[in-house]
Parts: sequence; C-alpha cells; structure tokens
Amino acid sequence: MSFEQLGLSAELLRAVSDQGYAKPTLIQEQAIPIILKNNDVMGGAQTGTGKTASFTLPMLQKLETFANSSMSPARHPIRALILVPTRELAVQVHESVKTYGKYSVIRSTVIYGGVNIDAQIEAVRSGIEILVATPGRLLDHLQQKTLSLAKVEILILDEADRMLDMGFLPAIRQIIDLLPEKRQNLMFSATFSDEIKKLANKILVNPVLIEVAKQNSVSELITHIVHPVESAHKHELLNYLIKQHALKQVLVFTRTKIAADRVAQKLERTGILTAAIHGDRNQLQRTQALENFKQGQISVLVATDVAARGIDIEELTHVINFELPNNPEDYIHRIGRTGRAGAKGLAISLVSKEEDKLLAGVEKLLNNKISVEEISGFESKKSPSVSAKNASYSDEKKNKRIQSGVPKRNSDSVVRISNDVFLRKSKRAEKTSDPLFTQPYVSKHMDMHMAHVGGNQTDRTLNHHCRHKQSKALPALFLSPVTNKQK
Repeated sequence: MSFEQLGLSAELLRAVSDQGYAKPTLIQEQAIPIILKNNDVMGGAQTGTGKTASFTLPMLQKLETFANSSMSPARHPIRALILVPTRELAVQVHESVKTYGKYSVIRSTVIYGGVNIDAQIEAVRSGIEILVATPGRLLDHLQQKTLSLAKVEILILDEADRMLDMGFLPAIRQIIDLLPEKRQNLMFSATFSDEIKKLANKILVNPVLIEVAKQNSVSELITHIVHPVESAHKHELLNYLIKQHALKQVLVFTRTKIAADRVAQKLERTGILTAAIHGDRNQLQRTQALENFKQGQISVLVATDVAARGIDIEELTHVINFELPNNPEDYIHRIGRTGRAGAKGLAISLVSKEEDKLLAGVEKLLNNKISVEEISGFESKKSPSVSAKNASYSDEKKNKRIQSGVPKRNSDSVVRISNDVFLRKSKRAEKTSDPLFTQPYVSKHMDMHMAHVGGNQTDRTLNHHCRHKQSKALPALFLSPVTNKQK
C-alpha cells in the first residue's frame, strides 16, 4: 500500500515524499484510515515503527478545515492537544508536526518544564491550533490562565505507559476534566499494563484496538546479548567494548543520575568523547548533548530512562544497558532506540550476579531467553551455594580446632541414662579449697578485749554475746578491719 491510498491530502503527501518515505509502516497503514473516520484508537506499537506519523498525519488532515492566515489569536484556538511524558519526546513530536505540516498554515507550539515560561506564554497567546505539552507544564499554564482547552477536538496521549510510570495520572485527569466531552481520543503505548487498560476505559469511547506486534514485544531486527561481569568491573568492560568494536555512536543506559555522571566521567578519562543527560541537567544542556550526539561530535551518550524518551537517532546501531532497569518494561523502551525504521540493532546488557532477578524479569516479559556471552577476563564469579558455604565453614572450624590442639569429642563423653535419654559428662573443674573462704576466723583481739573488761553485768552480757557470735565461722573477707583503737 502507498501513502496515496490512505486518503491523505496533496500537501501531506508532498511533505511525506520530502522525507523520502514511499510506503507507510504497518502502524501507519492501519491507524491513519481509522483516525480519519473519527474513531477513538488504542494503538500498541514498538518504538521506531513510525508511530508518531501515524497520528500526526491524520491529525493535520482533519485540522485543515480550520486553517486560516488570520493574524488574530482568536481565530487560532487550540484544536488538538498532544500529551507526552518528557521534554525530549515533546520536542521530537513537535518537530514531526512541523515537518509534515510545513505546507499548511496550521500553527503549533510545544511547552515543557525546565525553561522560562514567558516565551511559551507569548507563543500560546499568539494563537495555535496544535499544542504539544508535558502534563506538568500544561497545568502551570492552566493555573495561570494563559491558554484555554475549550475548543479541543482531538486528544492524543503518546507514550501513555511512561506517563503513568512517572506519576502523571492525577495531572492527566485534571487536564481531561477541562476538555470538551465531545472529542476524538487517541492513545498510544509501547506496552499494555492493567493501569493503561483502566485509563483507556475511562478516556476512550468504543476504541479500535490496533496492535502491530504482540504485547510487550520488541523488534525482531534487534539482537540481544548479555555479558556477565562483576559490578566492580563494569566500567572496564564498557570501555573495552567501545574500543574493541570501534563504536562511533552508542547509547548507554543507567538506573540513576549519579551513575550516569560517573560513567560519563570515567569514559571521558579514557579519551572517549561522552556526554550525560538526566533530570538534573537543564534543558539547554540536554538539548546540546543530544544534538552533539546526533551530529557525531561525541561517541557515547549516557542517559537515564526518563531522559531517554524521545531520543530518535537515525541508524543508531548499539544500545548498552550498563545497569538493567528496575522495571522490565523499561528494557523495551531502552532498546527501542535502536533497530528503527527497518535497520538492525544490537542491545547489550552488562549483568552482574546482583541483577539476576532483574534479568529474569526482562526475559519473562520478552518470553524468551537472552543469549549469554562471557568475555575473557571479565567473567562473573558466581557466588557459592548455601550448602557449599556451610561445608566451607565446617572445614574452617575443624582446621582451627586441629591447629589449636583441642581434642575432638568422642563417644566416651556420652553416658547412657536410659534407653532414650543421653547426657554428656560434666567436665567441670573440681572445687579447690581456699582457707580464706572455708576456715572459721577467730579474732585474737576479741579475746584480749574480753579479758580486759571488768566483771560487771554489762560486760558479762557483752562477753556472752561475743562468744555466741564467735561460734559462727565467717570468712575473713567479710570482717571489719581492726582499727588502731582496738589495738
């Protein structure tokens, strides 16, 4: 099938031809006619399959009826709203709108966070028909009342799964409440989770489900490889792979922003031109790094999962997972940066033994085992089993006992008391007799004192009392010391 058979206008066909496209992709072939018929759509397609053009082209065609060259902003209300999760994807989608709508007078702009809002306010107030936005920045504009969504006729949610992962569901609900009830809804997602299905049930009305591949699947043009490696040696292996295969353009993924910066810094020290993009970098830095990567001025771009959405590099051949993602579905989005538009790609994952569970999650999602290739000098040492650890511990204790001269316990230490009960002999040390604690103590000073005292009744009573006390043997330890007066 050709683009001419899809019912597109001459201006759109001309713009498509300018990009060198002769035949539509499978998602474009199925989605464009359905969208032109005003049906709601739930589209599932792998990244790199032409998904953006599948909704951009019919959207532009439908909005041609509102095209005008008036300078009045009132003549250019927002007719189509495209929500995307990240700044990079927002820029990419807007570029697609401008590319395919270059022969039309339809106006468009893009708004996202991380930059000054004043320029965006000016662009919005000048009048636009198409708005590409991230949910957070759109809410900022709505709170400041810089734009109105009262005339929106088409709502498009692109990368809906990622927007939910990033916690945009409450913002999306607030935005939808401000839209007209009568509108066309289009939702596109690379993966289908239960949350996505719930959102689709609330937004879409009798949608047409379009799936050009199995759910949570990846392009067959992508080869997957796992290199087992110790965590401490990942940096060395990454450097080795880049230099050994003379990679000129490779996208590296990490789980955290700190890890992205660390990987970029270490690669730079080895002479590899590298840049990192993540949420802590401002928009100018991220845009500049991405542009340098596209132009080939740097060889490696290190990115986190959030920042990577919207990265569209033609003929990107290698994606390396320096760390596997916590969410298996992110693996699909990561490797979707390669193997695009019919080109082959290679997805390499550096996996330590601590990431075995994450790898199992990815393989379960793909419903396929990933090929494992060990690289000499970087093999991952598997941790010994529990039984092996216990055996090693017992042997270690035995060796220590032998070295210290402690005899091994034998059966003689067990005495039979009855048929069922066994007790060990007590090897307590025999008690030693210490006169200090066992012999009675007779104070000579007391006797001298008694001889000295007179024979009155009081003295005799005291003498009797002392003799009575003397009959009890007390350890000398508990007797009061003799004072000088007693001497």
